[in-house]
Amino acid sequence: MRMLTSLARAAELIRSGGLVAFPTETVYGLGANALDAAAVAKIFALKGRPSTSPLIVHVASIDMARRYVTEWRREAGELARRYWPGPLTLVLPKSSKIPDIVTAGLPTVGIRVPAHPIALQLIEQSGVPIAAPSANRFTHLSPTTAGHVREEFGDAVEILDGGPTQVGIESTVVSLVGGKLTLLRPGMISLGEIEKATSPEGPHPAPGMHERHYSPRTRLLLVDGPKQLPDRNGAYVWCNEAGLSSRSIRMPSDPTGYAARLYSVLRQLDDEHWPWIAVESPPDKPEWVAILDRLRRARS
Repeated sequence: MRMLTSLARAAELIRSGGLVAFPTETVYGLGANALDAAAVAKIFALKGRPSTSPLIVHVASIDMARRYVTEWRREAGELARRYWPGPLTLVLPKSSKIPDIVTAGLPTVGIRVPAHPIALQLIEQSGVPIAAPSANRFTHLSPTTAGHVREEFGDAVEILDGGPTQVGIESTVVSLVGGKLTLLRPGMISLGEIEKATSPEGPHPAPGMHERHYSPRTRLLLVDGPKQLPDRNGAYVWCNEAGLSSRSIRMPSDPTGYAARLYSVLRQLDDEHWPWIAVESPPDKPEWVAILDRLRRARS
Protein backbone atom coordinates (compact mmCIF):
# COMPACT_ATOMS: atom_id res chain seq x y z
CA MET A 1 0.00 0.00 0.00
CA ARG A 2 1.21 3.48 -0.81
CA MET A 3 0.41 5.90 2.00
CA LEU A 4 0.39 9.58 1.19
CA THR A 5 2.94 11.64 3.07
CA SER A 6 1.34 15.03 2.50
CA LEU A 7 -1.93 16.70 1.66
CA ALA A 8 -0.12 18.52 -1.12
CA ARG A 9 0.52 15.22 -2.90
CA ALA A 10 -3.12 14.16 -2.46
CA ALA A 11 -4.40 17.50 -3.76
CA GLU A 12 -2.18 17.25 -6.81
CA LEU A 13 -3.55 13.77 -7.56
CA ILE A 14 -7.11 15.10 -7.39
CA ARG A 15 -6.32 18.09 -9.62
CA SER A 16 -4.55 15.86 -12.19
CA GLY A 17 -7.45 13.44 -12.57
CA GLY A 18 -6.34 10.74 -10.13
CA LEU A 19 -8.00 8.97 -7.22
CA VAL A 20 -7.34 9.34 -3.50
CA ALA A 21 -8.85 7.46 -0.57
CA PHE A 22 -9.38 9.84 2.34
CA PRO A 23 -11.09 9.88 5.75
CA THR A 24 -14.36 11.55 6.58
CA GLU A 25 -16.16 11.41 9.91
CA THR A 26 -18.49 8.69 8.53
CA VAL A 27 -16.36 6.26 6.46
CA TYR A 28 -13.34 6.50 4.16
CA GLY A 29 -14.16 7.86 0.71
CA LEU A 30 -12.72 7.12 -2.73
CA GLY A 31 -12.36 10.59 -4.19
CA ALA A 32 -11.90 12.24 -7.57
CA ASN A 33 -12.41 15.73 -8.99
CA ALA A 34 -16.19 16.02 -9.24
CA LEU A 35 -15.86 18.37 -12.24
CA ASP A 36 -13.79 15.87 -14.27
CA ALA A 37 -15.97 13.17 -15.87
CA ALA A 38 -12.98 11.02 -16.85
CA ALA A 39 -11.64 11.09 -13.29
CA VAL A 40 -15.04 10.18 -11.86
CA ALA A 41 -15.27 7.24 -14.29
CA LYS A 42 -12.19 5.79 -12.56
CA ILE A 43 -14.18 5.58 -9.31
CA PHE A 44 -16.86 3.44 -10.92
CA ALA A 45 -14.26 1.24 -12.62
CA LEU A 46 -12.18 0.61 -9.48
CA LYS A 47 -15.19 -0.05 -7.25
CA GLY A 48 -17.12 -2.09 -9.81
CA ARG A 49 -20.01 0.26 -9.08
CA PRO A 50 -22.94 0.46 -11.52
CA SER A 51 -23.26 3.74 -13.39
CA THR A 52 -26.86 4.01 -12.19
CA SER A 53 -25.70 4.71 -8.63
CA PRO A 54 -25.03 8.44 -8.03
CA LEU A 55 -22.11 9.78 -6.02
CA ILE A 56 -22.01 12.31 -3.21
CA VAL A 57 -20.06 15.51 -3.83
CA HIS A 58 -17.97 16.77 -0.90
CA VAL A 59 -17.31 20.50 -0.52
CA ALA A 60 -15.56 22.64 2.07
CA SER A 61 -18.26 25.21 2.85
CA ILE A 62 -21.84 26.32 2.29
CA ASP A 63 -20.63 28.93 -0.20
CA MET A 64 -18.85 26.22 -2.18
CA ALA A 65 -21.95 24.01 -2.15
CA ARG A 66 -24.08 26.79 -3.58
CA ARG A 67 -21.82 27.06 -6.66
CA TYR A 68 -22.87 23.58 -7.79
CA VAL A 69 -26.64 23.70 -7.33
CA THR A 70 -29.26 25.80 -9.10
CA GLU A 71 -31.68 26.10 -6.22
CA TRP A 72 -30.92 26.90 -2.57
CA ARG A 73 -34.14 27.15 -0.59
CA ARG A 74 -34.46 28.45 2.94
CA GLU A 75 -34.67 24.85 4.23
CA ALA A 76 -31.31 24.02 2.66
CA GLY A 77 -29.69 26.98 4.38
CA GLU A 78 -31.17 26.09 7.75
CA LEU A 79 -30.09 22.44 7.57
CA ALA A 80 -26.63 23.33 6.28
CA ARG A 81 -26.02 25.89 9.02
CA ARG A 82 -27.16 23.43 11.68
CA TYR A 83 -25.54 20.18 10.51
CA TRP A 84 -22.55 21.12 8.35
CA PRO A 85 -19.81 20.16 8.67
CA GLY A 86 -21.40 16.81 9.48
CA PRO A 87 -22.97 13.56 8.26
CA LEU A 88 -25.89 15.06 6.34
CA THR A 89 -26.16 14.99 2.54
CA LEU A 90 -28.62 17.36 0.85
CA VAL A 91 -30.03 16.42 -2.57
CA LEU A 92 -30.68 19.53 -4.66
CA PRO A 93 -31.05 20.49 -8.36
CA LYS A 94 -27.56 20.35 -9.84
CA SER A 95 -25.58 22.92 -11.78
CA SER A 96 -24.38 22.05 -15.28
CA LYS A 97 -20.85 22.23 -13.84
CA ILE A 98 -21.42 18.78 -12.33
CA PRO A 99 -21.04 16.08 -15.03
CA ASP A 100 -23.94 13.68 -15.49
CA ILE A 101 -21.75 10.69 -14.59
CA VAL A 102 -21.60 11.98 -11.00
CA THR A 103 -25.38 11.97 -10.61
CA ALA A 104 -26.19 8.88 -12.74
CA GLY A 105 -27.91 11.23 -15.20
CA LEU A 106 -30.26 12.66 -12.58
CA PRO A 107 -30.93 16.42 -12.53
CA THR A 108 -30.06 16.48 -8.82
CA VAL A 109 -26.84 16.14 -6.84
CA GLY A 110 -26.14 14.94 -3.30
CA ILE A 111 -23.77 17.35 -1.60
CA ARG A 112 -22.28 17.73 1.89
CA VAL A 113 -19.49 19.29 3.97
CA PRO A 114 -17.62 16.50 5.81
CA ALA A 115 -16.65 16.98 9.46
CA HIS A 116 -13.07 15.76 9.22
CA PRO A 117 -10.11 18.16 9.14
CA ILE A 118 -8.16 16.08 6.61
CA ALA A 119 -11.14 15.89 4.24
CA LEU A 120 -11.71 19.62 4.47
CA GLN A 121 -8.04 20.42 3.90
CA LEU A 122 -7.94 18.07 0.90
CA ILE A 123 -10.91 19.83 -0.71
CA GLU A 124 -9.48 23.28 0.02
CA GLN A 125 -5.99 22.45 -1.29
CA SER A 126 -7.42 20.71 -4.37
CA GLY A 127 -9.60 23.73 -5.14
CA VAL A 128 -12.39 21.53 -6.52
CA PRO A 129 -15.37 19.60 -5.14
CA ILE A 130 -14.59 15.92 -4.60
CA ALA A 131 -16.97 13.16 -5.65
CA ALA A 132 -16.53 10.25 -3.26
CA PRO A 133 -18.49 7.10 -2.47
CA SER A 134 -17.15 4.77 0.23
CA ALA A 135 -13.68 3.37 -0.53
CA ASN A 136 -14.63 -0.28 -0.99
CA ARG A 137 -15.65 -2.70 -3.71
CA PHE A 138 -19.31 -2.37 -4.62
CA THR A 139 -21.65 -4.01 -2.02
CA HIS A 140 -18.75 -4.71 0.37
CA LEU A 141 -18.56 -3.33 3.90
CA SER A 142 -17.62 0.33 4.02
CA PRO A 143 -14.11 1.05 5.37
CA THR A 144 -13.63 2.83 8.69
CA THR A 145 -9.80 2.68 8.75
CA ALA A 146 -7.01 3.09 6.20
CA GLY A 147 -6.24 -0.60 6.68
CA HIS A 148 -9.72 -1.51 5.47
CA VAL A 149 -9.09 0.47 2.27
CA ARG A 150 -5.83 -1.41 1.76
CA GLU A 151 -7.71 -4.72 2.15
CA GLU A 152 -10.12 -3.63 -0.57
CA PHE A 153 -7.75 -2.15 -3.15
CA GLY A 154 -4.16 -3.02 -2.24
CA ASP A 155 -1.86 -0.51 -3.93
CA ALA A 156 -4.39 0.44 -6.63
CA VAL A 157 -5.11 3.74 -4.87
CA GLU A 158 -3.15 6.06 -2.61
CA ILE A 159 -4.53 6.60 0.88
CA LEU A 160 -4.58 9.44 3.35
CA ASP A 161 -4.57 7.86 6.80
CA GLY A 162 -6.70 9.83 9.26
CA GLY A 163 -7.14 7.05 11.80
CA PRO A 164 -10.49 5.34 12.57
CA THR A 165 -13.61 7.23 11.57
CA GLN A 166 -15.88 8.52 14.35
CA VAL A 167 -19.44 8.05 13.08
CA GLY A 168 -18.84 4.68 11.40
CA ILE A 169 -21.79 4.52 8.97
CA GLU A 170 -22.71 6.62 5.96
CA SER A 171 -24.40 10.02 6.04
CA THR A 172 -28.11 10.71 6.22
CA VAL A 173 -29.37 11.63 2.73
CA VAL A 174 -32.29 14.07 2.46
CA SER A 175 -33.92 15.40 -0.71
CA LEU A 176 -35.16 18.99 -0.81
CA VAL A 177 -36.32 18.82 -4.42
CA GLY A 178 -39.65 20.44 -5.25
CA GLY A 179 -39.98 22.04 -1.86
CA LYS A 180 -40.41 18.66 -0.13
CA LEU A 181 -38.13 17.21 2.53
CA THR A 182 -37.79 13.46 1.93
CA LEU A 183 -35.50 10.98 3.64
CA LEU A 184 -33.65 8.91 1.02
CA ARG A 185 -31.16 7.13 3.27
CA PRO A 186 -31.16 7.01 7.09
CA GLY A 187 -28.04 7.93 9.01
CA MET A 188 -27.03 8.94 12.51
CA ILE A 189 -28.81 12.27 12.09
CA SER A 190 -32.40 11.03 12.24
CA LEU A 191 -35.32 12.38 10.29
CA GLY A 192 -36.94 13.35 13.57
CA GLU A 193 -33.94 15.54 14.35
CA ILE A 194 -34.21 17.25 10.99
CA GLU A 195 -37.90 17.82 10.28
CA LYS A 196 -41.18 16.03 9.63
CA ALA A 197 -40.90 14.35 6.24
CA THR A 198 -43.48 14.06 3.48
CA SER A 199 -44.01 10.68 1.85
CA PRO A 200 -41.96 10.25 -1.35
CA GLU A 201 -44.05 10.20 -4.53
CA GLY A 202 -41.90 7.58 -6.21
CA PRO A 203 -38.45 6.05 -6.40
CA HIS A 204 -35.57 8.45 -6.21
CA PRO A 205 -32.10 6.93 -6.62
CA ALA A 206 -29.64 7.73 -3.85
CA PRO A 207 -26.23 6.34 -2.83
CA GLY A 208 -26.25 3.02 -0.98
CA MET A 209 -29.87 2.11 -1.69
CA HIS A 210 -29.35 -1.27 -3.39
CA GLU A 211 -31.28 -4.13 -1.78
CA ARG A 212 -28.04 -5.87 -0.85
CA HIS A 213 -25.30 -3.48 0.25
CA TYR A 214 -22.68 -2.93 2.98
CA SER A 215 -22.26 -6.72 3.14
CA PRO A 216 -19.57 -9.07 4.48
CA ARG A 217 -18.56 -12.05 2.35
CA THR A 218 -19.72 -14.35 5.16
CA ARG A 219 -23.40 -15.23 5.40
CA LEU A 220 -25.00 -12.70 7.76
CA LEU A 221 -28.15 -13.42 9.77
CA LEU A 222 -30.25 -10.89 11.65
CA VAL A 223 -31.80 -12.64 14.66
CA ASP A 224 -34.00 -11.72 17.61
CA GLY A 225 -31.87 -13.61 20.13
CA PRO A 226 -29.64 -16.66 20.68
CA LYS A 227 -32.54 -19.10 20.24
CA GLN A 228 -32.50 -18.31 16.52
CA LEU A 229 -28.84 -19.25 15.99
CA PRO A 230 -28.55 -22.07 13.41
CA ASP A 231 -25.92 -23.93 15.52
CA ARG A 232 -22.94 -23.18 17.77
CA ASN A 233 -20.32 -22.99 15.04
CA GLY A 234 -20.47 -19.35 14.02
CA ALA A 235 -20.03 -15.83 15.37
CA TYR A 236 -22.66 -13.95 17.38
CA VAL A 237 -22.77 -10.16 17.68
CA TRP A 238 -24.96 -8.98 20.53
CA CYS A 239 -25.69 -6.08 22.87
CA ASN A 240 -28.59 -7.38 24.94
CA GLU A 241 -28.52 -11.17 25.28
CA ALA A 242 -25.42 -13.39 25.02
CA GLY A 243 -25.71 -16.58 22.98
CA LEU A 244 -23.98 -19.93 22.78
CA SER A 245 -21.66 -19.80 19.79
CA SER A 246 -18.01 -20.35 18.99
CA ARG A 247 -17.35 -16.60 18.82
CA SER A 248 -19.21 -13.84 20.63
CA ILE A 249 -18.69 -10.08 20.46
CA ARG A 250 -20.58 -7.68 22.68
CA MET A 251 -21.47 -4.35 21.08
CA PRO A 252 -22.14 -1.00 22.79
CA SER A 253 -25.75 -0.59 23.89
CA ASP A 254 -25.97 3.01 22.60
CA PRO A 255 -26.51 3.63 18.86
CA THR A 256 -23.60 6.06 18.50
CA GLY A 257 -21.07 3.62 19.94
CA TYR A 258 -22.65 0.71 18.05
CA ALA A 259 -22.46 2.50 14.68
CA ALA A 260 -18.83 3.46 15.21
CA ARG A 261 -17.85 -0.21 15.69
CA LEU A 262 -20.25 -1.99 13.33
CA TYR A 263 -18.29 -2.22 10.07
CA SER A 264 -15.00 -2.85 11.84
CA VAL A 265 -16.46 -5.78 13.81
CA LEU A 266 -18.09 -7.30 10.71
CA ARG A 267 -14.81 -7.03 8.79
CA GLN A 268 -12.94 -8.68 11.65
CA LEU A 269 -15.37 -11.61 11.75
CA ASP A 270 -15.34 -11.84 7.95
CA ASP A 271 -11.56 -12.28 8.06
CA GLU A 272 -11.93 -15.10 10.61
CA HIS A 273 -13.89 -17.19 8.07
CA TRP A 274 -16.84 -18.30 10.20
CA PRO A 275 -19.62 -20.27 8.45
CA TRP A 276 -22.07 -17.58 9.52
CA ILE A 277 -22.32 -14.30 11.44
CA ALA A 278 -25.49 -13.73 13.43
CA VAL A 279 -26.26 -10.20 14.63
CA GLU A 280 -28.80 -9.66 17.39
CA SER A 281 -31.33 -7.19 16.02
CA PRO A 282 -31.01 -3.79 17.72
CA PRO A 283 -34.08 -2.08 19.19
CA ASP A 284 -36.69 -0.98 16.66
CA LYS A 285 -36.51 2.66 17.76
CA PRO A 286 -35.94 5.90 15.80
CA GLU A 287 -32.37 6.34 17.03
CA TRP A 288 -31.47 2.85 15.69
CA VAL A 289 -33.11 3.19 12.25
CA ALA A 290 -29.87 3.76 10.31
CA ILE A 291 -28.14 0.79 11.94
CA LEU A 292 -31.12 -1.47 11.25
CA ASP A 293 -31.11 -0.27 7.63
CA ARG A 294 -27.45 -1.27 7.17
CA LEU A 295 -27.94 -4.65 8.86
CA ARG A 296 -31.01 -5.48 6.78
CA ARG A 297 -29.10 -4.66 3.58
CA ALA A 298 -26.12 -6.75 4.72
CA ARG A 299 -27.99 -9.93 5.67
CA SER A 300 -28.00 -12.93 3.37
